[in-house]
Amino acid sequence: MRTTSLSPCCLCHSETTEAYHTDKRRRYLYCPRCHLVFVPTECHLTLEAEKNEYLKHENNPNDAGYRRFLNRVCAPLLARLPPKSTGLDFGCGPGPTLSVMLTEHGHDVALYDPFFASQAEVLQNDYQFITATEVVEHLRAPGPTLDQLWRQLQPGGWLAVQTKRVRDPEAFKTWHYIHDPTHISFFDARTFDWLAHRWGTSAEFIDHDVVFFQKPL
Repeated sequence: MRTTSLSPCCLCHSETTEAYHTDKRRRYLYCPRCHLVFVPTECHLTLEAEKNEYLKHENNPNDAGYRRFLNRVCAPLLARLPPKSTGLDFGCGPGPTLSVMLTEHGHDVALYDPFFASQAEVLQNDYQFITATEVVEHLRAPGPTLDQLWRQLQPGGWLAVQTKRVRDPEAFKTWHYIHDPTHISFFDARTFDWLAHRWGTSAEFIDHDVVFFQKPL
């Protein structure tokens, strides 16, 4: 089943999308062009309700388990960064932790989060690396947001993304990831390849939920 301009793709803006899945709370659409699965606007939470969901999270730098989870991004990123690099932790949340881990290794990390660290000036700077861990699945407009982050990267810089990836429609039906009401954009590996092609680079799949992009020199 196809739908048109009422629900264009929020990543590539294609006017042609397909029904993908429907559950008791909302419906999900699929874009054949960039392979994103997304929740249409009418099924989004209000901003206040979204923030309240984030306040339920208990992430902090002293949580060893959370550090191990983030180390799937941190360790391979550290292996690629020059000493004393400058970076941005985009979507750092109420308990920034990856930034702390990177700072412990001598890097300088700015923070941005639309709810908890809304400092617009950091979005005007260029960086040697930008991290977005468990962020892109929350984006209402992933296309403009990711393009903006890409523009902020210096040549040779790294964009590190961590998010669980779509496998197929059958797995999607029972996927725990869609039960979080703040998760509205779901990326396929092919979506990251589409982005890489758009940016003139390649997607480097580090782990089952981690992908890196390096900006060409």
